[in-house]
Amino acid sequence: MKKLISIIVMVSFTTLSFGQVSNETDKKLIKNLVIESFDEIWSKLSSKNIDKYYTKDFLLLENGEVWTNDSIAKYLNKAVLEKPNPTRINTIEIIEIKVANKTAWVAYHNYATFSIDTKIVYKAHWLESATAILTDKGWKLEMLHSTPIKNE
Repeated sequence: MKKLISIIVMVSFTTLSFGQVSNETDKKLIKNLVIESFDEIWSKLSSKNIDKYYTKDFLLLENGEVWTNDSIAKYLNKAVLEKPNPTRINTIEIIEIKVANKTAWVAYHNYATFSIDTKIVYKAHWLESATAILTDKGWKLEMLHSTPIKNE
């Protein structure tokens, strides 16, 4: 009987520790998802990367506007034609990530520095939150809410 109880306790602790490892792995994947989505979509002005990072029904809520994948693609395709195209460098500071089953949310500060020929022309700061879902192709962003922070 003692042996059976010992085995049950060991299995319980093993299951709990695997759950914690999986949760930490998911948090890292979601952090990378946010960072890579900004680098691959917004810095590169690449509409072809939208499907890689956003769900089909993705919504971006920013500054009183609702953006869909189509309106984002239209914006990016127009922006890439404008010259000169500033270089955008993103810095993401994660506040918190919560994962539950196949859904997650993340809160973070998003800083962007825009430069032309190594001269900084603009800096931006947003406070953002996003939701993500685990799809058959991995984690994807489902919704992003962005609040611009005024420059000081």
